[in-house]
Amino acid sequence: MSQMPQQAAPAKCPSCAEPLESGDLFCGACGYDLSAMPAAPQDHPTLTMGAAGVGSSGVDWPPPEPESSGTPAAPHLPTDLPGTDSGGDSLPVSPPAHGSPASPPPHGAPGHGSPVSPASGVRFDRPPEPDEYPLQAPDPRVAASAAEPAGATGATGATGTAETTELPKVCVACRAGRVDDDGYCENCGHAQPRERDHMEQESGPVAAVSDRGLRHHRNEDAFTVGHTALPDGTPAALAVVCDGVSSATRPDEASMAASRAAGEALLAALPQGTHPQQALHDAIVVASQAVNALAEEPPSAREHTPHQNAPACTIVAAIVASGLLVVGWVGDSRVYWVPVDRSAPAARLTEDDSWAAQMVAAGLMSEAEAYADERAHAITGWLGADAYELEPHTASFKPDRPGVVVVCTDGLWNYAETAEEMAEVVPADADVRPLHAARVLVGHALDGGGHDNVTVALLPFPEPPQGAGSA
Repeated sequence: MSQMPQQAAPAKCPSCAEPLESGDLFCGACGYDLSAMPAAPQDHPTLTMGAAGVGSSGVDWPPPEPESSGTPAAPHLPTDLPGTDSGGDSLPVSPPAHGSPASPPPHGAPGHGSPVSPASGVRFDRPPEPDEYPLQAPDPRVAASAAEPAGATGATGATGTAETTELPKVCVACRAGRVDDDGYCENCGHAQPRERDHMEQESGPVAAVSDRGLRHHRNEDAFTVGHTALPDGTPAALAVVCDGVSSATRPDEASMAASRAAGEALLAALPQGTHPQQALHDAIVVASQAVNALAEEPPSAREHTPHQNAPACTIVAAIVASGLLVVGWVGDSRVYWVPVDRSAPAARLTEDDSWAAQMVAAGLMSEAEAYADERAHAITGWLGADAYELEPHTASFKPDRPGVVVVCTDGLWNYAETAEEMAEVVPADADVRPLHAARVLVGHALDGGGHDNVTVALLPFPEPPQGAGSA
């Protein structure tokens, strides 16, 4: 996990807010015991996700969260779901962490993409941005209702197959003319936004959409989707989503480098028979190395910004292969499980690397106190040359029913935080129309204010064969 330095002391004393030095075990002002900070979480082994009383392995889903008038519902985490390891032994059940991050912090407060350690050199003093930029990319709220274009281009290589559908470019001003190669509308002559302002892609059963949002001047998110086959011919689908750390140098380059490196690593490893969970762990390491390399080139990249830290981003990814659902992450982007049968509970499968989650897990603050703090969304794990020990989180699941895997940045989940809220906004036909559903979800975030870049990838999980629920 990419995280804060492996030391006992946080940046400030949780009791009196006195600044602390690296290696402090007690606060010099009030004597607070700093050893209560949580240890780095361990990877979760393969778990079975079955419906209550239905799964052939005898593993039950957690019951639906009761409705609450004020406190956010506890997320369904991998540690909530008991199961067996590859040897058939029972897995210990860890106490769940509680609370989903609250709505986006006020403008100007340290939010997503702002690591909290002074030692990392990450700054919180981002200049204010205008409320809304007038020229925005094609609106997914409009595109979602349009018929999806036909026609696909395919490319087959030694590492697998990646077929993508290239969507026609429509003018963002007149919504009628086509865009020429020079970036101008053939109908009205309007110059178009940058390519990354709005991106859509399909690859086999997987689809993803990324949008700049309404408040940021550029899109610092990136994604890779793809599909291939395992050595026995079984299909495998994958999605990688990265969110650039806004307070770092060249965050858009970091997210793009990480998503591409991880995607290429997965498409190379899976056809060779590497276990999906190991392949995903290794892919995150490769992505980290790609981001680290940006700090070294070009040599003059930091000449005019000597006080900024190295390029950085978060990463989250999912693989659907051979009845397995594998997830991996570093940072605060998330994966949700939404069953086709909406009477069954949805689940959140990742746990944020964030200040608020760390405080709650350590018992240093209540859920309400942690998520009311302006530091709530500050991340404690990321990819980049100024990150510390990298230990990617990975977990595997065996769903016993069809569903949809939602891989997204906080630009979406800020507007659908709990698993139940996410299930409500995912279209009912998302498993058969993933691109349409991804457009709808991005539109939901824009309707909610579009305060951040928004990226979501959807991977349908097919009906498992008889007996697939056993570990």
